[in-house]
Amino acid sequence: MKKIYILILKSYSGPLIMTFFIALFVLLMQFLWKYVDDLVGKGLSWDIIMQLMFYASATFVPLALPLAILLSSLMTFGNLGERYELVAIKAAGISLSKVMMPLVILSFLISVGAFYFSNIVLPLANLKFTSILYDVRQKKLSLNIKEGEYYNGIDGYVIRVLKKEKDEKTIRKVMLYDHTSGLGNSTLTIADSGIMVTTPDKKYLDITLYNGYNFDERGGRSSLSARPFQRTKFAEENHRFDLSAFSLNRTNKELFKSNFQMLNLKQLTHAQDSLITDLNKQKELLNKNLLSVFHYFSVYDTLKRNFPDTSKPLNQDFLLSFTKAEQSRILDFALNDARVVKSGLEFNKGAIDSREVVIRRHQIEWHRKFTLSFACFILFFIGAPFGAIIRKGGLGLPLVISVILFVLYHVISMTGEKSVRAGAIPAYEGMWIASAILLPVGILLTLKATTDSSLFDTEIWKRLYYKYFKK
Repeated sequence: MKKIYILILKSYSGPLIMTFFIALFVLLMQFLWKYVDDLVGKGLSWDIIMQLMFYASATFVPLALPLAILLSSLMTFGNLGERYELVAIKAAGISLSKVMMPLVILSFLISVGAFYFSNIVLPLANLKFTSILYDVRQKKLSLNIKEGEYYNGIDGYVIRVLKKEKDEKTIRKVMLYDHTSGLGNSTLTIADSGIMVTTPDKKYLDITLYNGYNFDERGGRSSLSARPFQRTKFAEENHRFDLSAFSLNRTNKELFKSNFQMLNLKQLTHAQDSLITDLNKQKELLNKNLLSVFHYFSVYDTLKRNFPDTSKPLNQDFLLSFTKAEQSRILDFALNDARVVKSGLEFNKGAIDSREVVIRRHQIEWHRKFTLSFACFILFFIGAPFGAIIRKGGLGLPLVISVILFVLYHVISMTGEKSVRAGAIPAYEGMWIASAILLPVGILLTLKATTDSSLFDTEIWKRLYYKYFKK
């Protein structure tokens, strides 16, 4: 039995590692394709790019790991069935359940590790990934002054260079607009040539201009009739521009730490309790404010919505005892109070809805810590017996079947999650609906595989077809 267990583990571990990294690579390429516009042309160093890709890969593990388990288990038992090794093992009196036992234990350990990863490692990876991606997206494009184009990447200035020599330093026919005064194109510098270099620390751009003129239209926008115009000639003039905006400024990670994706189970529970407490306080305050405006409602229990029927028109006979002026004032007061309450309710409804959305997002993230581990376990019990039944190995049919099953699981899971976000169903129903649907499928396939069922035997289905439909 030990040799068989070692054979099974070796046959399973290779495809598991291979499919995991393949799935991780595909997801990482999708990420790069999505954010390619935010990464290209910014002069990012290799260490920043590698950090971003590493932490991005860590956030894709919850998608790659279940798919890898499903595909590798299906491939392993499909290969064993295709090479008739399962038949030989069963002929020796060893049942399929005993053959699956070491992989069941391994899948359980992987599920425990997946829970630890989802609870401890993933929040930290999300924090690192989010902070780096935010800094990269906020970074400006690297300095790139092209020939014949107006460049406005430097704050407060517009530069136009007609020609750049091959040394990338000497520039010809330079125009420099100074917008730092906020008066538009009132200050202009024109030069025949110049030298453009960056300082060794890459913090400043030094431009030395030769044989040019400075044009300054003074007076501002207020004096439209008469603006003093000044023109000065120079043989050499130096300009220094600050390039600190082009460097990657790291944001404090504490700003992202309170997000629900950066919290573990204990922190999510505490944050959720705090949010629910604040929401209840806000509802109580709204109830008191409503009663302070309409004293008539104080006899009703507003928390239980025990309101009078307001769909019927109000009897206005009581107004006949007042004068026309008093009736007008009474109606104006009533309308003003109604408008105040309506605007207050609309404002508070938006605030309450936003708080409930945040609470639901915390609940989704709390349940996600467990659904990842459970999904790994369920998908193994779908892939392993399914591979033993179809008896097809390799990356052909198993890959197609795995993708279909995983897409089915992912679509059901995402549909449930979106329903929870919309408040249509509770969080525990939406986050566990995919597992609840696939668990009976895994149990059925395991029973059919251990009893040598002919569920996927094409000859059986052909005979049934000819028996009942060919007539």
